[in-house]
Amino acid sequence: MGSLTVFLVEDNPLIRAHLIPALQDLAGAQVLAIAESEGEAVGWLAGHKGGWDLAVVDLFLKEGTGLGVVNWTFGRLARQKVAVLTNYATDETRILCRRAGADAIFDKSYELDQFFDYCQRLSTPDAGTGVDPRAP
Repeated sequence: MGSLTVFLVEDNPLIRAHLIPALQDLAGAQVLAIAESEGEAVGWLAGHKGGWDLAVVDLFLKEGTGLGVVNWTFGRLARQKVAVLTNYATDETRILCRRAGADAIFDKSYELDQFFDYCQRLSTPDAGTGVDPRAP
């Protein structure tokens, strides 16, 4: 099985500089592309419909919103997951993200361990069933 392929939507270069190697080291993930705005993200997604396993999306971007990106992923393949990684994971934000189609929401301030655990689970077939959670 290949590594988990990630599309990262994050406009903060410092966060990207730490997140990308952590995804590689902790989840064996390969970051395919990065977008800093909603328009960039939607453009990349439109050209790579089935070409990613996990989209990691921040809510506040240079232009547009991460919520718009999450909305745009509606109708993606069942194996493709969307995780919101934000500093503003309030109860209301979590509800809005779920309604928009996010599979998981994590707070950057205190839920990074849970985020990396989630990524690791996606990158590893279920040991009990032998089923790849990314399979279509």
